[in-house]
Formats: sequence, structure tokens, C-alpha cells
Amino acid sequence: MFIATKFGFGINADGSRYGLDSRPGHIRQVTEACLTRLKVDAIDLLYQHRVDPRVPIEDVAGTVRDLIAEGKVKHFGLSEAGAGTIRRAHDVQPVAAVQSEYSLWTRDPEENGVLAVCEELAIGFVPFSPLGAGFLTGKIGAETEFDSTDFRNRSPRFAPEARAANLVLVDLLRGIAHGKGATPAQIALAWLLSRKRWIVPIPGTGKLERLEENPGADELELTPDDLREIEEAVSSIPIQGARLPEAVLKLSGL
Repeated sequence: MFIATKFGFGINADGSRYGLDSRPGHIRQVTEACLTRLKVDAIDLLYQHRVDPRVPIEDVAGTVRDLIAEGKVKHFGLSEAGAGTIRRAHDVQPVAAVQSEYSLWTRDPEENGVLAVCEELAIGFVPFSPLGAGFLTGKIGAETEFDSTDFRNRSPRFAPEARAANLVLVDLLRGIAHGKGATPAQIALAWLLSRKRWIVPIPGTGKLERLEENPGADELELTPDDLREIEEAVSSIPIQGARLPEAVLKLSGL
């Protein structure tokens, strides 16, 4: 089992957040608490959850470097960091992995230099939300209602009118999946796996059947013709709505 966890948000005793906090002392406090709760001697991969503009990334990387030297952490990761930030951090402590949203409907890492710098520096890339927060599975329609606590209620991309427009992409995946004897989710994951060997998507699920379904993507072979068909079709589909609320995007600084 490979255990990855994060630091970067300040969390009050009642579970509410008070903002970003990557001060060295707070990183150490979070790490010790994680070790206790997880009941492990070392964390395999420790990510900074979001870049904290008040704390130089060199100080963050230096703190994790010291934790690695102490045997409490094995590898350092960044989440939603820009290409320049990744370089600066890597100069202090080699970055093992970068986690950012990446999928057939969120191609930002291709355009903002993050994938390029990861390839140059031999850093693994870990796409979160590779299934578009469930949308690319084909299980969500324009009329789907979410629980009141679900973040998708606040996501511009999940507004009813945006969902209705974005279903064109799901229809494309559904058609390809039918020809492969697969599911739309497996096609979306297989596409990511086909990009680079060092790209490892992390689909999240709360259902056993999805946990069993997702690994099937690794057994799918998308031919060059399949990939060309997907690329040509996706490039003609304008995705509607920002991937996250504006306030959350500002935290990413991308």
C-alpha cells in the first residue's frame, strides 16, 4: 500500500478551514498528526495541497526535505502548482509527483507548461478528477440533482445549462465505449493512461462496483485510430463552464 496525503490548509478544531497555511511549523504539525492517525512510521508521498503565496516555495520544499532526512516522509509532491513553482521547489528538494486536474474535459496541464516541466524533470504526474467529478462516466445528466453538501452545486461546469451542452462529450465516449465493450469511464481513463507512462490518474469512488470497474481501463487498448478519433472529436467540442468556482481557482494560482 502506497500512502499519499497532503498539507496546506489551516483547519480549525471544528473542521472548518481558515485558509492556506504552509508555514514550516504547520507542515510539521500536520505531518506528525498524519503519522499518528495513519499509524505509520513514514508517509510515502506528502503533497502541498495548494501553493501558499505567503510562504516561499523554497521554505516549503526545505521543510519537506528535512522531514525526509528525518525518515518521516519518503517523497515530496505538489498539487495545483504552476510550472515555475515546480522548478523552484525541485531545486531545493526533488519533486516526485505533481497532482493537478486533468481529463478529456480539463486539458489545462497541456497548455500551462505543467506537463512539459514534469517530463523535463522526470516528475510523475497524477491527474485528479480524471472522470470529471463523475460527469465522464455518463451517469450524470442535465437534470441530475446533487446533495446539498456536494461541491458540484457550486461548480460552473455543473450548472444545468453547462451540463446539457457538455453531454456531447459524454455521448462521444459512450459511442467509443460501445465499440470496445467498455464503459465511458474506462475510455476516459484509458485515454489518460495512453498519454505518457509517467501519468497515473487517481479516480475516486465511494462505490465498490466503480472500484472494480476502473482498473479495466488498464486492459483496454486504444489504437492510434481510436486516439485520433477522440482527439479530433474532443477538439471540436467547446466545454462549457469553468472547472471550479472562481474563488477556488484563485487558490490554485494557475
